[in-house]
Amino acid sequence: MFLLAALSPSLRAQTTNVLTVAPSEHVTIKRGASADVKLKLELRPGFHVNSDKPTDDYLIPLKLTWSKDPLQAEQVTYPKPQMEKYDFSLTPLSVFSGNFEIVTHFKAPSSASPGPVMMNGKLRYQACNNKECLAPKNLDVAIAVDIQ
Repeated sequence: MFLLAALSPSLRAQTTNVLTVAPSEHVTIKRGASADVKLKLELRPGFHVNSDKPTDDYLIPLKLTWSKDPLQAEQVTYPKPQMEKYDFSLTPLSVFSGNFEIVTHFKAPSSASPGPVMMNGKLRYQACNNKECLAPKNLDVAIAVDIQ
């Protein structure tokens, strides 16, 4: 009994870590130029997240935001969602599952200092399976960028 009680916090931690972000490729961008950067995401099998445009207002959308410096995030493009029917919903939901990518179009200001920098962001999501939804999470993301 004691062993089970000691293990339960780690089991809860494993349950909540259902979305992972792959390390990004190194990005090189010239001052005054633009570049598209892919963020590769993977959900554990059996789980989904609401798309960036969920079907109901009360659902928490997947949202990627970036800091304002050193690059300008001009547009974030999400993949086409899947419409899935779940036991807990009367209508199909707009979701992402499995492996998918989010693409951000960045611009380097012409006044940017050349050299290596980090572009920091946050990914907000709520992972669910067919029986329950986990608490919403904010995941820190970072991309290494070389400004030339």
